Amino acid sequence: MLLSHYQNILIEAGLDEAGRGCYAGPVFAAAVILPPDFHHPLLNDSKQLTEQQRDLLRPIIEKESIAFTVAAIDNVEIDSINILQASYKAMHGCIHQLTIKPGLLLVDGNRFKTYPGILHECIIKGDGKYSSIAAASILAKTYRDEYMQQLHVEFPQYGWDKNKAYGTPQHRMAIERHGICKYHRRSFNTYSGQLALL
Repeated sequence: MLLSHYQNILIEAGLDEAGRGCYAGPVFAAAVILPPDFHHPLLNDSKQLTEQQRDLLRPIIEKESIAFTVAAIDNVEIDSINILQASYKAMHGCIHQLTIKPGLLLVDGNRFKTYPGILHECIIKGDGKYSSIAAASILAKTYRDEYMQQLHVEFPQYGWDKNKAYGTPQHRMAIERHGICKYHRRSFNTYSGQLALL
């Protein structure tokens, strides 16, 4: 059973990211402020849900939340500043865009770069513990998956419609065969020596 809040005084926003370990494409982050009484029986860590369940929950979260935002950092910037800093930057972008300023950020994971003027609490496996983080995990995941579907149309040989650019055997074999393309993260150990696609 997910907890609705961490404390009762400050407005809380849940934060999570998606695509941090992928070989290609952006990292996405989402921030969600839920009403205190929000409950949905399916709401859970996005990794515990089917694609169909995530797609069902996304419009409900967007409609019922007090505020939500989604931000992304592309693969070029990931290569420039590293994936951890890119994840922080995406999350900070979400916070900056929120129409309501939270007093406390509930961040999935064990590390975070402090956002000026707002307290934060890092919660390991928080997407399976707090509703707002679970909701953020679903938005980050569904927005990223949708984006990878678009990139798949441009480069169908990598199977991003199925693997979403994670390092699956299918994706690794496609890199061996075709090399990497402009959306691959060159700072990740994905390059097999072939010339990159333009």
